[in-house]
Amino acid sequence: MRRIFQFCLLSGVLALAASCSATNRLSMTVTEPAAVMLPGNVQRIGIINRSLPSEGNRGLAKIDAVLSAEGMKLDSLGASAAIEGLADRLRLSNRYEAVVVLEELPQVARGLRGMPAPLTREQIRELCNTHGLDGIFSLSFYDTDTRVNLQLGMLELPGDLGLPISVPAHKLDLDTEVRNGWRIYLPDLPLPVDEWVYTDRFRVSGQGINPVAALESIGVRKDRVLELSQRTGYRHGGRLEPRRVRVGRDYFVRGSDLFVRGKRLAQTGDWDGAARLWERETDHPKGKVAGRAFYNMAIINEINGDLDAAIDWARRSYADFGTRHALDYARTLEGRRARQEQLMADLAW
Repeated sequence: MRRIFQFCLLSGVLALAASCSATNRLSMTVTEPAAVMLPGNVQRIGIINRSLPSEGNRGLAKIDAVLSAEGMKLDSLGASAAIEGLADRLRLSNRYEAVVVLEELPQVARGLRGMPAPLTREQIRELCNTHGLDGIFSLSFYDTDTRVNLQLGMLELPGDLGLPISVPAHKLDLDTEVRNGWRIYLPDLPLPVDEWVYTDRFRVSGQGINPVAALESIGVRKDRVLELSQRTGYRHGGRLEPRRVRVGRDYFVRGSDLFVRGKRLAQTGDWDGAARLWERETDHPKGKVAGRAFYNMAIINEINGDLDAAIDWARRSYADFGTRHALDYARTLEGRRARQEQLMADLAW
């Protein structure tokens, strides 16, 4: 009973605190620039696969073949699926004149479980000149690693009379980790302009009267690896595209009757109506109230996409009235404006 009373008391305190809060939280969707921005003259893209095993790596590849049950063949298929996913994403973006997958390049293939040394500028220029390309996307390594967990248990099988019978069985869990690393090269730059590694994991399970039967019962592992790899390659292509993200903002809802009315209008989606009330309070004789109104005007201008005006309102809220959070908000807006300018330059290419 005492615990119930304490819980109710805590809930009441939290509810009271929420109701007395001077601010409300809103979320909005904003457009951020791409993680990787390439010059506009990069129009013809080549994709190469550096994950092919080289002669000096075949001993390691054979060991991995035993551990992963399907070995080098699965790695090769997975790498091809990843490259296919990237090529699909780049082509669908309609940004490039051509996206070409370059096959059989033994001069650049190095089979490693991690990032190899970057290609040299001379190698990149040779590839670009030979194939008429402006840039190279490289699958620098691809590796699957599988941990095997085998346990003894019981398995129910149909009996002669239609009744199930329990027999000793082996339960097999395969925990697979898929790792792949990517680089982007431009012929005029000595180093990769981007380098990124993905690590994904999944588990598949099966059971049978012996370990071989348990392994044979797992028919989806190959499909999971190929699907995951294709999705990773497709996701990697998204690093070159602007992205939509959700951001949270706090706005003031207390300070005067007009703030209370503005809160109700905002909750119904009438932000313009709320803004008209906030703007009236920018001339309020109390500096605290006026500062909150200036802050809220920054919020409404960000909602409407006018970052310059939003920054001006936020700066004045802090400089003239010392409004709490206004300085941090102004800096957040300035960062958004800088990224927006990057985005505009990217879209203009």
